[in-house]
Amino acid sequence: MKPGPLPPVDASDPAGPPRCVPLPTRLGVTEPGPHQPVAVVVAGPAGAGRRELIAGLLGAAAETLVVPAGSHLLINHGRVAARAAYVPGHHHAYRVDPLAGGPALARPPRRVELSLPDPLLRHVTVLDTPDAGTLGVAGGRVLLDGVGRAGALLFVIAVDQVFSVAELHLLAEVAEARVEVFFAVTPGVTGQPVPVDGPPDPVAVSIAAKRAALLAAVPALAEARWFPARRADLPDLRNALVAWSTDEGPRRVGARPSETPGAHDRVPVAAGVEPAGLADRLDRRTRSCAQRIRQHLALELADIHLRVVQEIVFGVGCAGLPPLLDREMEALSLLATAQCDEAVRGVVADAAARVFGTPLVEGVHRRIAQAVRRELTGRPDGRELDRVLLITSTAGVAGLTGAGALDALVGLPGVARDEVLPPIGVALSGGCWQHWRAPGNDDPNVARSWAQRALREVELELSREVSRRFGVIRLSLGAVLADAVDHGFLPA
Repeated sequence: MKPGPLPPVDASDPAGPPRCVPLPTRLGVTEPGPHQPVAVVVAGPAGAGRRELIAGLLGAAAETLVVPAGSHLLINHGRVAARAAYVPGHHHAYRVDPLAGGPALARPPRRVELSLPDPLLRHVTVLDTPDAGTLGVAGGRVLLDGVGRAGALLFVIAVDQVFSVAELHLLAEVAEARVEVFFAVTPGVTGQPVPVDGPPDPVAVSIAAKRAALLAAVPALAEARWFPARRADLPDLRNALVAWSTDEGPRRVGARPSETPGAHDRVPVAAGVEPAGLADRLDRRTRSCAQRIRQHLALELADIHLRVVQEIVFGVGCAGLPPLLDREMEALSLLATAQCDEAVRGVVADAAARVFGTPLVEGVHRRIAQAVRRELTGRPDGRELDRVLLITSTAGVAGLTGAGALDALVGLPGVARDEVLPPIGVALSGGCWQHWRAPGNDDPNVARSWAQRALREVELELSREVSRRFGVIRLSLGAVLADAVDHGFLPA
């Protein structure tokens, strides 16, 4: 069962009970931030020759692009070739030579970063994703989130392949967002060069057929550009990516001026503000938001449990449990983070409107959020929020804190967040991965029981984490606003 939209709340009614703002109920195509790196996400089915296409675009050997199954490959610009693997449960990346196999890891990394000196990477970062057929529900949601933050999708498909139903659904969601979409049709991994003279070009014929089939299902992608993807055709695709990135970077920066109105104004406190009443409303509102998020995450975890059991019994089996559950936890982390971010923005906006009156310009909201963030990081309980939850081989959950712990969980890293709270991160530990690789751990009933206990522990830990976060927000925001009330204004 999918949870429906949360009911809207009229937060402007001073007589009404303080409740949480409407929250996102599922991951979708995220809007890119103004300073988010311009990137293109490469996706497509297995056997389409995606790795060979990227290697041709970047003038690299295909062997350097090999990553463990299920890992993202982030390729950015560097003066010398370098490679690093980011593994959940570790604070620092594993640094390995691009041509070496690297150390034996207890579990696959969420992200492998490769730096290459190719000029194209000065314009656009490339993110290669796992095969579309292995993504499942959770992987598809993670892909949509990454495409939105990157800004572009390059979908690679071979001449002898057709769009699956899942791929069409994914492309339909992408089509609804402001995302640039490119299609590349390859001869496939085993495709042979096409002679100059002779029968009609099979790639050109395939592009026409595939485009017609796609537009019959997703007419909103009529403006998407299609490219043949043999080596001789790749300069056209390179030029198209460069042209798009040249326009996209300034567009993002221009969407948010560097000097925001109200960023330095002294904002007076509205008349009649009662600190006791403000504190009471803030307490009730943060409790309401925490409760709503806990309830929704419980429903989401129930859905995850159903999908995991179904895959254990009818699909991937016990050996496929760790990658399946890890993808689900990655999507759950992104959703929980988005819900907390949206709820905190609503709490700050509601409290600020009651203290300073309405309407408040964006710059004032940003200043209040920055002050709350500074207050939060100065508190011992605030610094403890920057941690990762790791599912262990015993179906428990362990916490890992410290710089770099959360960065290892990200498939597409970006710039520093503007949000008040750090992101929520859940992943499987290396020991958990090794447990289900061991011979003899292949009983579906045992796996189902283990998954049920593990997801129950995740639910309990996330419930505590959400409550802790909104408790800290209540104290930190309350301190900032109480200080403004004492002074009679929000300092510039």
